[in-house]
Amino acid sequence: MSKPFVYGTAVFGENFTDRKSETKRLKMNFEAGVNTILISPRRTGKTSLVYRAKEQISDSSIKIIMMDIYDCRDEYDFYERFASAILRGVASKAEQATELAKRFLSRLTPKISLSPDPTQDFSISLGIGPKTEKPEDILNLPEDIAQRKKIKVVICIDEFQQIGEFQDSVTFQKKVRGVWQLQKNVSYCLFGSKKHMMDNLFQNKAMPFYHFGDLISLNPIAKEEWVEYVTQRFQTREMKISAVLAGKICDKVQLYSSYVQQLAWNVMIEAEEKEVSEQDVENGFEMLIRQTSALFVREIANLTVFQMNYLKAVDAGVHNGFGSAKVLEDFRLGSKSNISRIESVLISKELIDKRPNGVYFADPVFAYWFHREYCCK
Repeated sequence: MSKPFVYGTAVFGENFTDRKSETKRLKMNFEAGVNTILISPRRTGKTSLVYRAKEQISDSSIKIIMMDIYDCRDEYDFYERFASAILRGVASKAEQATELAKRFLSRLTPKISLSPDPTQDFSISLGIGPKTEKPEDILNLPEDIAQRKKIKVVICIDEFQQIGEFQDSVTFQKKVRGVWQLQKNVSYCLFGSKKHMMDNLFQNKAMPFYHFGDLISLNPIAKEEWVEYVTQRFQTREMKISAVLAGKICDKVQLYSSYVQQLAWNVMIEAEEKEVSEQDVENGFEMLIRQTSALFVREIANLTVFQMNYLKAVDAGVHNGFGSAKVLEDFRLGSKSNISRIESVLISKELIDKRPNGVYFADPVFAYWFHREYCCK
C-alpha cells in the first residue's frame, strides 16, 4: 500500500503536488543547459522539485547527476564526491567507470566496490588529495567526458551551501566558478537547506557565484492546491476530510510542504472515524509538536539570555526597530550595538528570517512551540 503522505525525504510520483510552473522552468533549464540556483526556506520541497524535473527528461543524451555534499568538510572531500558522482552518473557499469577514470584522471587508481546504497550498483573510491590530480582536472571531468561521449550533463548538487564552510572558501569558490563558467556541455543546479548561506553565496555581489545562473526562489504551494491534494489523499484511504479542515492543516503550518504532509499524516492517524473532525486536526498538531520538540530544544540549548529575549520580542510581534530604547528596555536586549550580533547568530541557526517587511521566525512550528514553552507561562 502506497503512503498517502510523505515527509522528511524527497517526494516522488503521486505524492508530489503542484509546482507545475517551477517544474517546467527547471526542466527547460536542464534541456537548454542553463545553470540554476534554487533558494527557499527548509521544508519547502527543493529536492523533490529537482527529482520531479529529472523524471520528466526523456532525452537520453542528457545525463542528470544527483549528488549531496552535506558532509563534505574541505575542498578535497568535494573533489572526491564530485568525481565519483560523475563517473557513476555517466557509466552504466563499474568497468566503464574504471575506464573513464583511467582515461581522464590518469594519476588515480580507482577502487570499485558494490555499493551499500540501494540506488547505486557500485561505489567508487578515488583517493583524491593535494598530491593527486589538479583541481582543475577534477572540475573539468564532466566537460571532458561530455565532449567525448557527445552528451549533455546536468549536475544537481544538494546542500551546496556547505562550500561556504570550507577553509579559504572564497578562493575555492573562485576556482570552481572559473572552471564551470567555461563549460559548454555541462550545466549545474545548485540548492541547499540553509537559506541565509545560499543567499550570501549567490546574491552577494562580492561573492564569486553571484549571477551564476537562473535564480529560482520557491514560494509556498498555493493553499487551494494543498487542499485538493490533502482531500484526495484521504479519499485513497476511504476517509473524508472537509475542505475547511484541510485548509486548517495548511494554515497551522503556513503551507510549509514537509509540515503539511507530516501534519496530514498525523491527522489521518488520529482520526477514529471515517470523517475527520476538528479535534482530529488539533490532536494531529499536538503530535507534530511532540515530534519536533526535541529538535527545537537542541536548537536553542546554547542561546544566550539576550538571544532568547530577542526571540521573545519576535513572538510578541516586534519585527522592526529592535534598537529602539523601548524595545531594548522592554525585552532586556542590552545595548543597541548588541542587536546585529544577536541577529547574526539567530539567522545562522535558521531560527529567524529577515524579510523585506521585518524579522520573523523561520519555522512556523518552532514559532508555536517557542510561544507555548517560553512566552505564555
